[in-house]
Amino acid sequence: MYCVILFAHGSRDPLWHRPVEAVAARMRALAPHVPVRCAYLELSTPALPQAAAELVAAGATSVRIVPMFLGTGRHAREDLPALVETLRASHPATRFELPPAVGEDPRVIELLASLALEPTRPV
Repeated sequence: MYCVILFAHGSRDPLWHRPVEAVAARMRALAPHVPVRCAYLELSTPALPQAAAELVAAGATSVRIVPMFLGTGRHAREDLPALVETLRASHPATRFELPPAVGEDPRVIELLASLALEPTRPV
């Protein structure tokens, strides 16, 4: 079974989670057969090991961990790969895929540039 974890930094502010959870909800609407979880590095739950363990217990054989970061800073460059290596060692029968941070994708860059160029609308 193929699954996806959206991995973000985390925050104590519950409103901070809304965009990540909105992406997960949209994914569920687009592909209801693909289990999707959100996981966080710190300040929020669940942590990545917990989210991965839940998916593995549910039968996951392949998990794509999508870094929901605009850039590849220390967390995406060092912390996340170390966490994924630990997951691979803990769940050797499950394949864990780690693509680049979403902000590195040219489609995201294009969308952000288009949004930034939009004229300000009166409120």
